[in-house]
Amino acid sequence: MPNTTQPTALVVVSHHRTDSLTAHTARRATERLESAGYRVDYLDLHAEGFDPRMNAEDQPDWGNRDKPYSAEAQAHMRRILAADLVVAVFPVYWQTVPGLLKGWIDRVWNYGFAYGRSKPKLAGKRMLWLGLAGMTSDDAFLPDMHATLEANLSAGIAYYCGFTHSRVGLLPDAEERPQRLDDAGNLLVGAAVAGAERTAQYREFDRRTQEFLDEFLAAEVVPA
Repeated sequence: MPNTTQPTALVVVSHHRTDSLTAHTARRATERLESAGYRVDYLDLHAEGFDPRMNAEDQPDWGNRDKPYSAEAQAHMRRILAADLVVAVFPVYWQTVPGLLKGWIDRVWNYGFAYGRSKPKLAGKRMLWLGLAGMTSDDAFLPDMHATLEANLSAGIAYYCGFTHSRVGLLPDAEERPQRLDDAGNLLVGAAVAGAERTAQYREFDRRTQEFLDEFLAAEVVPA
């Protein structure tokens, strides 16, 4: 008999390669959520062939918040509604999410569903954004990038759509070749990380991913 009280987490991964560090991090997040008692709905946007391009069927109609969107968009809406929390895992492109994930938000987090109602349908849900950044962990620009992502993703999207709690977990050192900006704004690219050093880098990603998840899950039980 299914456990109807088991919480559900929707893990959304946005990357075109299954052997990427992004996919690796999404799998580790899934394992941690499952060990914490969650049923995980794993949504690999690229593998499932999601089309991020807006179309006429999913274009918002500001005069009709009950517009019937495409069957694909409605299927994804149901997966969001079924989840207690959503975890998005993605590489940071230009201080925001990749086009694939942004298109998913554009088409699925749509008017009348995610926003545009006095009682949000997504109220009570929680959102964790795990962004993998190419810059190194000692880059002075890292706090600015984190602040930008929090403003765009937590304030500009999640809270606007009624989520109760949203947080960005920024994971630097994602590139095989370390990158940093010098004081003059020049991009410095180091030698490729390989062997034991690369293994240690993955291990550190696993540790920080679990740390973000543990802190995020612990915040759920803190009284308001």
